[in-house]
Amino acid sequence: MKEWLYSFLSLFFPRCCLVCGRTLAKGEECLCTGCNIGLPRTGYHLQKDNPVEKMFWGKIPLGRATSFFFYRKGNDCQAILYELKYNGQKEIGEIMGRYMAAELLPSGFFEGIDVIIPVPLHKKKQKLRGYNQSEWLACGISALTALPVKTDAVIREKNTETQTKKSMSERWENVDGIFLLKSPEWFKGKHILIIDDVLTTGATTVACASAFNAVEGMKISILTLAVAD
Repeated sequence: MKEWLYSFLSLFFPRCCLVCGRTLAKGEECLCTGCNIGLPRTGYHLQKDNPVEKMFWGKIPLGRATSFFFYRKGNDCQAILYELKYNGQKEIGEIMGRYMAAELLPSGFFEGIDVIIPVPLHKKKQKLRGYNQSEWLACGISALTALPVKTDAVIREKNTETQTKKSMSERWENVDGIFLLKSPEWFKGKHILIIDDVLTTGATTVACASAFNAVEGMKISILTLAVAD
């Protein structure tokens, strides 16, 4: 009965690949198999002292860090991020989170991590968008790793301007001191995983991590869907 209903609905509401537009086969989510395989993966989770980790050296008590895809203007990853962030397709975040977790799990990337912290949006921006894309990525990761997600631990106090057209120095100034940590005593000795969508200069991620500065014995790891190449 389920298969019949799926086939019937697909006739009238076909699901299409975000990248090539081809109708998805049964079992495919968001991306057809060909486009999924062709996406520019970094493979950084397999490299010690990889370029993403180096971005955070000397800035936070780093455990490990990686990004899943390379982001370049006009590449297939940009299309996915656009749909996730600006076209209301929040479910893409959960699917991409599961894709990331499935490929990173065998490497031991999630070992020793206690809790997932998605980078928060300001309440005004989240109300306007309707959701936080980083939370949806985190939920997808949690579905495969069973790691808990805390969405109320860090608050974004200032509604900053978009980082998109800012210089490197302006990006760091724009996010300085914008995050506040609630109940810091809960995180003592914990290993947290900060999740975000795109990594460029690392300014927003470092600002989020800096909210934990006063917490003793912490370790912070970073995972983003993409990194600007």
